[in-house]
Amino acid sequence: MEDLVVVGGGVIGLSCAWRAAQAGWHVTLRDPAPASGSSWVAGGMLAPVTEAWPGEEGLLELGLSSLELWPGFAEELSAAAGQPAGLHPEGTVVAATGSGDRAELDALATHLARLGRPVERLSGRELRRLEPGLGPDVRGGLSVPGDLSVDNRALLAALRAAAEKAGVAVVERAWAPGETADDAAGTVLICAGAHSASLHPGLAGLVRPVKGEILRLTHRHGAFPVPTRTVRALVDGRPVYLVPRPGGLVVGATQSEHGFDTEPTVGGVRDLLRDAERILPGIAEYTLAEAAAGLRPGSPDNVPVLGRLDGRTLVATGHSRNGILLAPLTARLVVGLLEGGSVPATVDPARFGRTGT
Repeated sequence: MEDLVVVGGGVIGLSCAWRAAQAGWHVTLRDPAPASGSSWVAGGMLAPVTEAWPGEEGLLELGLSSLELWPGFAEELSAAAGQPAGLHPEGTVVAATGSGDRAELDALATHLARLGRPVERLSGRELRRLEPGLGPDVRGGLSVPGDLSVDNRALLAALRAAAEKAGVAVVERAWAPGETADDAAGTVLICAGAHSASLHPGLAGLVRPVKGEILRLTHRHGAFPVPTRTVRALVDGRPVYLVPRPGGLVVGATQSEHGFDTEPTVGGVRDLLRDAERILPGIAEYTLAEAAAGLRPGSPDNVPVLGRLDGRTLVATGHSRNGILLAPLTARLVVGLLEGGSVPATVDPARFGRTGT
């Protein structure tokens, strides 16, 4: 049995560790605070179609491939962990307010149709038939029943349970390159998200932190019910999403680049609540339960960095806003690498000229 050290205990690291252990590797996962960071804060959308934009066709194909894996992945994970994986089977609606927002969604629908991925265009009235809580400012939008969501915190709990049952040793301590305790490990897999760049010279400048602020709202007795579907929206050009959770909603997300700052700001909270209330006015009666910020790992082209860096080191990072969506596919590709396979050129770090030997 060969040794593997997985550096990073977010959704990518846990998924890869679990799948590698199933494949027969002796896995140690190193993270000072597993199941935290951006994976803990995330909205949990599995939405490759509603996040598709011209110029990101490669990312769309990766997302669609991973979305196809999700039902089986969640079912197997739930059975292995003995607890729910948190998959929410309802789809997504995308709402627009003004004429500019509607024009942007029309452009998205046209782009998807050209790619053979048509979506249903709906009027504001038709959207309100699907989700009665949508407010009068919603003038039209799209229905995308195939874009799902997952409760990220239930997912993380299930992944850790399944990984440990599969034999993964979770060590709550940071890892550094060349650390003596792991020098005997045959292979190291870097999955440290926004912190990955400091762990290998081949990642310098390839992964950066992108801050995202997210709110959690709790439904109160007498308030308008939580929507059944994920609601994404454009409000005067600003994106906002509302993802259902048991007893409430996740609202997100701002996007800014301020280094490793993870403090939510008054402005971020204000802007998210303002735009979310325009889409679902009933949330004014909800409780603001949590405001948090996470650091998405961004890459230069917004596509994951996944492959071999040198003879001993693999990497799976740079997933940006798509880490949870791409977890099943990433884990499958990593196991393939461990078994001597290759990865698509779209994700290979060789596209940046950063691979070693």
